[in-house]
Amino acid sequence: MEVFQVTGGTPLYGSVRIGGAKNASYKLMIASLLAKDESRLLNFSKISDVEMVAQIIEKLGAKIKRAGERAIFINPDSLHSFDLSHDDGEQGRFSTMFIPVLVAKFGQAIVPLPGGDKIGKRPLERHFEGLSSLGITLKEENGLVYATSNGLIGARYRFSKNTHTGTETLLMAAVLATGTTIIENAAEEPEVDDLIAFLNEMGAKVTRKEPRVIEVQGVKELHGAIHKIIPDRNEAVSYACAALVTKGDVIIENAKAEHLHAFLDALDQIGAGYEVGNYGIRFFYQGELRATNITTQVAPGFMTDWQPLLATVLTQCQGESILHETIMQNRFAYVEALTEMGAQIEPIQLSISNPESFYNFNLTDEQDQAYHAIKITGPRQLRSGRFRVHDLRHGATLILAALSADGTSTISGVEQVDRGYEALAARLQSMGAKIERVNNQDLV
Repeated sequence: MEVFQVTGGTPLYGSVRIGGAKNASYKLMIASLLAKDESRLLNFSKISDVEMVAQIIEKLGAKIKRAGERAIFINPDSLHSFDLSHDDGEQGRFSTMFIPVLVAKFGQAIVPLPGGDKIGKRPLERHFEGLSSLGITLKEENGLVYATSNGLIGARYRFSKNTHTGTETLLMAAVLATGTTIIENAAEEPEVDDLIAFLNEMGAKVTRKEPRVIEVQGVKELHGAIHKIIPDRNEAVSYACAALVTKGDVIIENAKAEHLHAFLDALDQIGAGYEVGNYGIRFFYQGELRATNITTQVAPGFMTDWQPLLATVLTQCQGESILHETIMQNRFAYVEALTEMGAQIEPIQLSISNPESFYNFNLTDEQDQAYHAIKITGPRQLRSGRFRVHDLRHGATLILAALSADGTSTISGVEQVDRGYEALAARLQSMGAKIERVNNQDLV
């Protein structure tokens, strides 16, 4: 029943240290179960997705030890179960990533279909086809996936479309498979390379032969390793946009420019200020911002997760901007709320000559009257209101807009924000934001 109360109009000023990437943390935790002994993972963010995966790992019988402020030690030697409950899948989108681990350990796995953010249908057939090519038999029944194998065998597999999680799932299956696996059209995200680094530290033999080709030579066993998780680039972009939309000046410690090239290019286009240093990156408002056009793309292009965040900044840019979403079907859930806050946003249809290859989602899953682009006209002074969060980035987008708006906004559904942001209200407060996390029953 908790809500965020956000009073806008105060420029952010200060610094924030970002932790480990959400989209790497829980996947490395799952991958650690492939080893025969303990791994030590460092630089965790304190977010609910990490806690949920830790609880699942403990239910399966492995040992979890929280050691120090941001370290988790995971020992899989007591792993004894291959069966996840329905509830474990409905809480996040990570359930099917347990399949290669449990099959490698027990020859079988029972996992629920994943839940998570409601941002469009997730095409799991890409994951399942890849696992099948390595010798895993899969069957769906009553919301559960039953997986069995008489032995993982290396193969050559090409993803029909880019899939971040699918690439990582196939990597975890291939490292203990007999023979060599070649993964074509593999994802290029930094989080994928972080998983590759961890697997190699555990004794795997994984090589990125080309930007989108990964070779895996199977090994008989893996051992535990010590690994520091890469910083969260989505968190970095969130605080960067918060600085710009409030006309502030913020240093983001640990942010890595090499993970943010497409975002920094977008900032060059709109005239935003940033400086890269050995401390991280400073983001600051340096005068009137100008409109631009952005198309989301697979890595190393502009991330779909950044699109809603940048939209808040584009409401303050001079002219007409176009955001074109090609990765997720339903990334514009925030448009209604921003429009209610006074933003001028118009859904538009763009003519694409080869939509099947242009869009990364399955066009057969399209809903009626779906649109994949919006036009934002600015600058517009935003106003406060009462809103409910639909998914993680939707929540962050509403908070950023509220920081810029006149008056005080009330934002409910904060548990969605907790999935990917550590102590967001407290961190924003430390930089001057007027934001409080309060019990909804205490509001008058």
